[in-house]
Amino acid sequence: MTVIHHVRVHRSEENLAREDQLAHKIAEVAADPVAVESDVVEMIINRVIDNAAVAAASLTRGPVTAARAQALDHPVSRGGAGATVFGEPNEVRTSPEWAAWANGVAVRELDYHDTFLAAEYSHPGDNIPPILAVAQHVGVDGAALVRAIATGYEIQMDLVRAISLHKHKIDHVAHLGPSAAAGIGTLLGLDADTIAQAVAQALHTTTATRQSRKGEISTWKAHAPAFAGKMAVEAVDRAMRGQTSPSPIYEGEDGVVAWMLDGKDAAYEVPLPAPGEPKRAILDSYTKEHSAEYQAQAWIDLARKLHGTHPELADPAKVESIVLHTSHHTHYVIGSGANDPQKYDPQASRETLDHSIPYIFAVALQDGGWHHVDSYLPARAAREDTVALWHKITTAEDAEWTRRYHSEDPDEKAFGGRVEIRLTDGSTLVDEIAVADAHPLGARPFARADYVRKFRLLAEPVLVPAEIERFLALAERLPELTVDEVRELNIVARAGVLAAVASPKGLF
Repeated sequence: MTVIHHVRVHRSEENLAREDQLAHKIAEVAADPVAVESDVVEMIINRVIDNAAVAAASLTRGPVTAARAQALDHPVSRGGAGATVFGEPNEVRTSPEWAAWANGVAVRELDYHDTFLAAEYSHPGDNIPPILAVAQHVGVDGAALVRAIATGYEIQMDLVRAISLHKHKIDHVAHLGPSAAAGIGTLLGLDADTIAQAVAQALHTTTATRQSRKGEISTWKAHAPAFAGKMAVEAVDRAMRGQTSPSPIYEGEDGVVAWMLDGKDAAYEVPLPAPGEPKRAILDSYTKEHSAEYQAQAWIDLARKLHGTHPELADPAKVESIVLHTSHHTHYVIGSGANDPQKYDPQASRETLDHSIPYIFAVALQDGGWHHVDSYLPARAAREDTVALWHKITTAEDAEWTRRYHSEDPDEKAFGGRVEIRLTDGSTLVDEIAVADAHPLGARPFARADYVRKFRLLAEPVLVPAEIERFLALAERLPELTVDEVRELNIVARAGVLAAVASPKGLF
């Protein structure tokens, strides 16, 4: 049975007991050696495949190339065998925190892997790179890796259910640092006191503003979660050496809640599994069929449908206006409510276009689909008819869609909305969608075959067929893998792929 932990700010003289602090409660969950249930194992396998798919598709992109170059400039640390770097041969290793960095950027670069949205939003698959890197470095088997990933998902998603960061313009990776540290704690079988110190440091070092996802969005967007994973690895190392961290990190009078979140009078109710309760949070997350912000997924599917039933909508001369009535979050983060002129700029970066629902809806309406590369090309964004249609699209907050966005009932939770299209002939077209087609409650929920198909589609240009089959065979046997097989849970690029892109030089 889930336990709800009441979290509030405590004055220093109150001396909140360590075992009553949220960081320690998180650590107790991580230290609980509960078995991972079979349906959770199957979903973890899906997400390992999903992460590898989107990482493969990003191997030659600038941010990934830079992060990989940084990682490869660092030797394997003395405490283990090192960890693999996506794209590089299995025998090429680096220190685990740098592998977490490089692989974390590769996974996040295209914004194309799993998501969970509640009080906060998240990509819980970001937990996998740092946990896997440590697993390879220290030498653990697949069963231990599965338990650790289950913890990472559980902790991040439980924090996301309860504590809003974006309301205070704090980047969502502040929930990822603690969850990755907790997952690594599970992996290594650490005691709760040690894990709690790592959780506290990981949070302390990963609180940053949301400017990384505002205005002209930079390449740091993909690096931010990788940085949180890297900090989690380093936090665990430091805690294992007996070093302590700011305490209480959440509840202290100068802590995160008091000064970065809801303030000294704040209170949160954080749900965590009870002792002995299985970690099942991953089953509430959902992946992406399309390479775009999650709130855009359902809108792409609706635009794809309208393209087929009303092809005339692709012509801006026939459209007077398009209004997407949607949730508060969609309106203010990726919609016109953000008041970011960059969201309507044909010369905006890929990262910015990925966070512009007016652009995404316009392109999907014209093309009848979405492509992770072609839909973001500068020539595609600058097409005259697209710009004309794009600039006729706005968003509006709708109270009912906001309520459904925040609903705890999975049967009514929704991330879409209602579109109202006014045509130049005076007629109006109205349609709506609640969840993406690939969502568990959508028209075509993703299953294992869909994850495998996504991997094959994205990996085929950069991996040889034998490598695709080798990785899939390992991933689908994840809980049975030996230590040596875990160390080969990597994707190796075909000859010449990585050499074809310049490796930027830096300080290291």
